[in-house]
Amino acid sequence: MTVDVAELVHTRIRHPEAIAEAAARRVRRPLLGAAGRLMIVAADHPARGALGVGARKMAMANRADLLERLCLALGRPGVDGVLATADILDDLLLLGVLDDKVVMGSMNRGGLQGARFELDDRFTGHRPEDIERLGFDAGKLLLRIDYDDPGSLTTLESTARVIDAMAARRLPVFVEPFISRRDAEGRLRNDLSADAVTRSIAIASGLGGSSAYTWLKVPVTDNPDDMARVMQTTTLPAVLLGGEVGDDQDSAYEKWRGALQLPTVRGLVVGRSLLYPADGDVAAAVDTAVGLL
Repeated sequence: MTVDVAELVHTRIRHPEAIAEAAARRVRRPLLGAAGRLMIVAADHPARGALGVGARKMAMANRADLLERLCLALGRPGVDGVLATADILDDLLLLGVLDDKVVMGSMNRGGLQGARFELDDRFTGHRPEDIERLGFDAGKLLLRIDYDDPGSLTTLESTARVIDAMAARRLPVFVEPFISRRDAEGRLRNDLSADAVTRSIAIASGLGGSSAYTWLKVPVTDNPDDMARVMQTTTLPAVLLGGEVGDDQDSAYEKWRGALQLPTVRGLVVGRSLLYPADGDVAAAVDTAVGLL
C-alpha cells in the first residue's frame, strides 16, 4: 500500500470525526485465535522520542514510510495485530487496515528516551477509557524500575492503578517490566540478567487489585538458556518483546524460538527489528517471525 499523506491530512482537517467512525465500524476478533498464539507488530517507539533503528538515528521519523511498513506487515499471514499510540492507530483506522486485527493502545510514553525524568514514565498515551471507547482490544504499558531513582516509584504506583482500571473494564493490559540502571554516562540501561528479569516479573505480577487481565511482555535474557527458570516466576501469560536486534537477525530468531516453547509464553510483540530489518525485506522478516509460532 502507498500512503497518501495529503489525503490523510485532508481527512484530519475536514472530517476529524472519521477516526471515531472508523473505530466504531471496525470488525473485531478475539484476542487469541484458535492456535492460542499472538503475533503483534509494535510501533509505539516514536512517541517516546525513540526514532532510531541501529545506526539509523531517524529511521522511524518518516511517518508515511512507517505506515507503509506497518500496512505491509499487517497484511502478512499470521500477523494478529498492532501496538501503537493514538496518532498511528488513527492513521491505520483511516487506511482501513485494522479489521479482524488485535489493536493495542500504548499507554505511558512520558519517559522520553534520554530525559532526566525518563523513569517518571507518566501515562501520556491511551487511557483505559479511551481503549474502551474506541473498541480496542488491549493496552500496553512500560515499567522500568531503578532502585536508585524515585521516579520509578511514581510509575510503579500509577501502573498499579491502570491495571485496576483495565481489570474493571475486563480489558487485557500487557505490562513490560525491566530492572534498569544508569551507566557512567547517565544513559538508562535495562538489566537482562536472569536475576534481574526474574525480579521484574515478580514485581509486575503483583501489581493491582487483580491480575485476571494482566499479561506480561518480557525480554529474552542475556543467556537464553535461563528463560525456563525465569518464566517459572509467574503463572501470568506472557509474550516476548523484540528489542534491538542489530544485524544478527538469525540469532534473535533462535532466542525467540527457544523461549516460545515455554508454557507461559504465548507469542511475540516485535517492532523495529521486523519493520526495519537490516536487509530491508519487511515481508520476509515478518514471515520468519510468524513461522516461529
